[in-house]
Amino acid sequence: MELSNNGTDESFRTQDTVASIILSLACLFGVPGNALVIWIIGFAMKKQRSPTVLLILNLAVADMLVLITLPLWIYAFLHGWAFGEPFCKILTYVIHCNMYVSIFLITVMSVERFMAVIYPFATKRWRTNKVIMKVVLAAWILAFLFAVPVLIHQVMSDDDTGQLQCLFMEFDTIEQEILCEVLQIVIGFVIPFTVLSICYFCIERKMKHLSFTTKNRAGLVIGSVVIVFFICWVPHNILKLISVIALTSDQTTADTLNNIYSTGIFISGALVFINSCINPILYAFAARNIRSSFRLLSLAKLFDQLTHTLKEESGKECTDITRKDTSVTMDEMASGQDI
Repeated sequence: MELSNNGTDESFRTQDTVASIILSLACLFGVPGNALVIWIIGFAMKKQRSPTVLLILNLAVADMLVLITLPLWIYAFLHGWAFGEPFCKILTYVIHCNMYVSIFLITVMSVERFMAVIYPFATKRWRTNKVIMKVVLAAWILAFLFAVPVLIHQVMSDDDTGQLQCLFMEFDTIEQEILCEVLQIVIGFVIPFTVLSICYFCIERKMKHLSFTTKNRAGLVIGSVVIVFFICWVPHNILKLISVIALTSDQTTADTLNNIYSTGIFISGALVFINSCINPILYAFAARNIRSSFRLLSLAKLFDQLTHTLKEESGKECTDITRKDTSVTMDEMASGQDI
């Protein structure tokens, strides 16, 4: 029995070590990467910023808020949580706020692109920076509100190795726990990705009917951000769903599902933090074909291009629609002459 316990403890120690290494790499690349994005968009760009670029700026700020907490989480994984319960609640609250605001911003980014492509005339009046900033403010406020349950229910508790950790939420009833978990899954994943799927399905159909086939850098950047976010957050939400099913299952099934949850939470947690550091890498990859003697200038040119891409895209679509209407009119006139 002692050997079994030692083996279990060693397994969890290994998981903690691997998680700490992953988080260290995320911090190493993510903090300077997001700081660079914030500096370029916030201070280096002299021209007017597009709504898309403003959304990217806020997304970088949200990711930065998470990444600067990583040294404390790394220390906790290796030595246990030593910073008190109030700080535990605050840092976990920051993580959940980032989760909500990131998905809200990405959803707004996709909807903004959808409206630019599908309804370029009707939405031109409200697709302005002033309106977008109001939407961004609403996204932050909603994120703060939806993350409030963390401040109430987050507690410190011993993990399987006996160390005190800030990884657990405690509820008064099972029903209360199920409600909180389901709310997080629905608000933070199901609804946003339903909207994203509809937007990109409609955009794809629309693009097939347009005559221009120019490479759209904005579409590639936004699409890659959405795909990476989906990959990084799907495991987390699947495990959340598993924990909900475990709460409503018999003891044997619940034990099995809880073991799956305990094993997978390290991987899903690492992916969540990786998502906060990977967006600057995507921007750098998108800027790789922009010729510049200095890489920072390439990123600056990328964001400058994003400022004008959607305007050009809308203009091209409007021209394309006009050409189609003119073509139809000419065909009708020709048919009338034939008659």
